[in-house]
Amino acid sequence: MIKVARFVATCAISLALATFSIATAQTITTIDYPGATATTLNGGPNPQGTSVGTYTDTAGVTRGFTLTSAGIFTAFDPPGSTATTPNFISPQGTIIGGYVDGSGVSHGFILSGGQYRNVDFPGAAGTVLTSLNPLGELTGFSCTVASCATGPFQSFTLSKFGAFNGFNPPGSNNSQATVVNPNGEVVGAFEDSAGSVHGYILYQGTFTTNDFPGATLTFDGGSNATGEIVGEYIDTAGVAHSFLLNGGTYTGFDPPGATLSDATGINPGGVIVGLYADSAGVLHGYIRTP
Repeated sequence: MIKVARFVATCAISLALATFSIATAQTITTIDYPGATATTLNGGPNPQGTSVGTYTDTAGVTRGFTLTSAGIFTAFDPPGSTATTPNFISPQGTIIGGYVDGSGVSHGFILSGGQYRNVDFPGAAGTVLTSLNPLGELTGFSCTVASCATGPFQSFTLSKFGAFNGFNPPGSNNSQATVVNPNGEVVGAFEDSAGSVHGYILYQGTFTTNDFPGATLTFDGGSNATGEIVGEYIDTAGVAHSFLLNGGTYTGFDPPGATLSDATGINPGGVIVGLYADSAGVLHGYIRTP
């Protein structure tokens, strides 16, 4: 997966209380890695304006890249990678993500100061890392399939002291943690016993569930220090759209010409990154500036 579709007790964010709006004032810029057949933006921008994403080359290989505010692309891959997916970049420039090795096994990776470090959940067939907060806490998900191409998955956090904590929201055996905020709030998505996918928030041991109004699927893909959440929802026609959740208000939006879209990250200034498909089915990254 690394977002395979991209995929409780108490609902602090419920449909009964939620309001909904359509995005109006916004600037959306399309991002395409030079020469790529597909491009996504998965995380950022950090305070320096750098985002991370993937591009697919003409040989069909998925690789990672950074994109600066000056428009400079830099490609990278962990050693031995056959497919790279960076998911997050910190203010210090540390990049978090996952890659698949030559044996088809997915590993989490940390790229800091030009040095790579693997992170693997103990006993799992595969691992993906998704974020890092200023306290040194990481999020990710472990996989029952080595490549992490399909689920089920299990969310986890990893403390700066190296302690793993694997979990699923109540009633679920399939979930992904996508980001951890500076205050320790974990955001992600889970599948319930009926097969429906919902967003979740885990804070101080308490889970809450959120669903875009009227959606058949909600996937919380990113969050920032102010508690804004972005992600993907699927409408009743089966079409995926981006959304922003801010103060209980949902805002749905799509880049112009998109046939589907997905918001994957948001920074403290409200700049959103994501991906969309055009009418020809080609994937592009996007940056939405409020």
